[in-house]
Amino acid sequence: MNALLLKNAHLIDPSQGHDGITDILIENGYVAELGPTLHQHPSSANARLIDVASQWVLPGLIDLHVHFREPGHTRKETIATGSRAAVAGGFTSVCAMANTSPVNDSVKITKLMMEKAESADLARYFPIGGVSMGLKGEELADLGLLKQTGCVAFSDDGFPIMNAGLMKRALSYSEHLGVPIVAHEEDLNLSNRGYVHEGEVSAALGCLGIPSSAEEIMVARDIILAEETGGHLHVAHVSTSGSLELIRRAKSRGIHVTCEVTPHHFALSDKELLKFDTNYKMSPPLRTQKDIESIMEALVDGTIDAIATDHAPHGLQDKNIPLPLAAFGVIGLETALPLSIHLLVHSKVITRMRLIELMTSGPARVFNLDRMNLGTLKKGSPADFVIVDSDKKIKVSMDFIKSKSANTPFIGWELPGHIKSTWVRGSKVWGVSEA
Repeated sequence: MNALLLKNAHLIDPSQGHDGITDILIENGYVAELGPTLHQHPSSANARLIDVASQWVLPGLIDLHVHFREPGHTRKETIATGSRAAVAGGFTSVCAMANTSPVNDSVKITKLMMEKAESADLARYFPIGGVSMGLKGEELADLGLLKQTGCVAFSDDGFPIMNAGLMKRALSYSEHLGVPIVAHEEDLNLSNRGYVHEGEVSAALGCLGIPSSAEEIMVARDIILAEETGGHLHVAHVSTSGSLELIRRAKSRGIHVTCEVTPHHFALSDKELLKFDTNYKMSPPLRTQKDIESIMEALVDGTIDAIATDHAPHGLQDKNIPLPLAAFGVIGLETALPLSIHLLVHSKVITRMRLIELMTSGPARVFNLDRMNLGTLKKGSPADFVIVDSDKKIKVSMDFIKSKSANTPFIGWELPGHIKSTWVRGSKVWGVSEA
């Protein structure tokens, strides 16, 4: 029997309402027992003992939104390097978007992705299939077959679905298949080739702006379609006050809508663009301080279901160019938990229990991964977990980043939350110390 005993763990597991010291016995890759004195039991005598000395032990983090670029743009990221960045950040499960080259709109590409992830043997990898063929928004992909092959959601992320009829059919399939449609909400007629938030900053810089209404109009449309079809709408990377209020009202009416927010959207405002640093260029764009405050409120009141990174790697040739020409996007897997601890928990916006819910059991519920007992460390669940020294600070540097790309605005930041080790199926996949 392959047994491991974590002694004196500060287990934070929202799925069980647990926030306190306990021992955790792991056998053959699963949680066998939880209890305060398991290390004293004869049944644990043959287990390998790790005294985690009251450090946080969390269910493995789950990211609903990553771009690993493979197949296609492997100079930016591969499934292997993206998975390495994930486990370095404490993520044991990642859901990868379909905007690869070729697009993940077929069984062949889905299988290729899953084979690459199996070969990497790091984080669990869940592909997201395209809603439309080629992400062109014209012809619906074979969603049923893609689900059978392993896709856990469908999205044309990177592109909005401008065709309301196609979106309605997709949401109808969503209701039948029991999987979410993940929407990149942007009315292209309103965003009109903009690349920063439309407001005082865009006016000062003389930049083309993307108004809040470009997101909010599409959120409103898709909420109406979700109500009509009964499908599950998941709004990706929500960025505006108005979108959050629309989602809040929809939830109060029982419409099946969920949403995620990224750390960069609650960490940074559009004023950062005054630096003309392309690492602050992302889609949707950084918004105003008022929007950040609305995100904080929505994290508190439960409107937001998950924190996701939208990990979007780009090379120097994509970013080290003039702002109007630079690629949208930032990486985020390695910094998500430390940023969230610093900005949300240490700043007393939300409790640590609520934060961990937003990164474990919350995302597991949204994509139905809780059916696999992910996002929890209850007895019988897979032993996917992360050990965190929540007080030890890390400094974001080029050496700290494990992604193949380094397009992050957080270089030089010192943040609490050192990931000591990450474990999947009871095996350590990241970490150099005994823990």
